[in-house]
Amino acid sequence: MKVNFERWGETILGAIVAVVAVGFFAFAAAQAGQNTTGGGYDLRASFQRVDGVGVGSDVRISGVKVGVVRSVTLDPATYNAVLTLGVNDGVEVLDDSTARIATDGLLGGGYVSIEPAGMDVLPAGGEIPNTQGSIDLLTLFASFAQGSGNSGNSEEATP
Repeated sequence: MKVNFERWGETILGAIVAVVAVGFFAFAAAQAGQNTTGGGYDLRASFQRVDGVGVGSDVRISGVKVGVVRSVTLDPATYNAVLTLGVNDGVEVLDDSTARIATDGLLGGGYVSIEPAGMDVLPAGGEIPNTQGSIDLLTLFASFAQGSGNSGNSEEATP
């Protein structure tokens, strides 16, 4: 009986690829549930627009992840989007801080950026008073193009 070593090599390589794939899936599953429930404390923030932000989006201070968005709801009285932000224990958000919706680059995902300000610490369940919603880039570009297109027509010859 003749042993085909080429087939053994393919089998071993396939087993290694399968083990690496299982490792990646285990790592992704472990990271997916981080800080979405339990631990930390909740804060609220109300925005006019939250495009690109959903449950599980990052909450960052100075670019450092300090929590996640736990829920997104609509306030029926104001029609604002209300975000519940889960902030890690040990991170204090001050009472005059600003929360704004930001994106990672032009096509990146959205996150909540908190810019610290104030003297006192917001209590658990408190609301961040200053907010800035997301900017619709398509509308911004359209208004810029429209504004620059009109500038050439303003200088007409007068008799």
